[in-house]
Amino acid sequence: MAQHFSLGACDVVGFDLDHTLCRYNLPESARLIYNSFAQFLVKEKGYDEGLLTLTPEDWDFCCKGLALDLEDGTFIKLAADGTVLRASHGTKMMTPEALTEAFGKKEWRHCVSDKRCTSDKPGVSDIPCCSGKCYFYDNYFDLPGALLCARVVDSLTKQNRGQKTFDFWKDVVAGIQHNFKMSAFKEPGMCPSHHDRETSP
Repeated sequence: MAQHFSLGACDVVGFDLDHTLCRYNLPESARLIYNSFAQFLVKEKGYDEGLLTLTPEDWDFCCKGLALDLEDGTFIKLAADGTVLRASHGTKMMTPEALTEAFGKKEWRHCVSDKRCTSDKPGVSDIPCCSGKCYFYDNYFDLPGALLCARVVDSLTKQNRGQKTFDFWKDVVAGIQHNFKMSAFKEPGMCPSHHDRETSP
């Protein structure tokens, strides 16, 4: 292996979300991610246009480690033992009293108490596994999706006068498939061809 590494000696540089050679502008990335999915839900799936408008305060909802109950639209922050630390229905935070009434000191219903998940991350080993009826937002690229889904829950709850169960996740998955389809990389302007690249003499 060479002692010195130079990007200038590379014909191609590839990036992915885990091993990257760039530093992300997270606020700008978050807006781009949110807007791309919101546009899809509004234009392709008929969701409320209010999803397209955000205030700076809306971003306060986002934090890593949220879990979404795909059945009832509740966002949960879990303790290591699977109990609920805080929760919101959409973006509407539950009061301590409502939290105690809904969850008490029990494991969250989607945690499987007789199974444990292991991880190499400090403090994350031996935590309860969860069923396929929830989704964890555990990285910065997911957080705009958490905000969007929470606002979808708010919108559907308002439109349908207290709707209790939800079926919007399939539309979110369709948005992921639309925004990250492999064919997008073949579209003009996405990736320069070999002949379009500047080369050093």
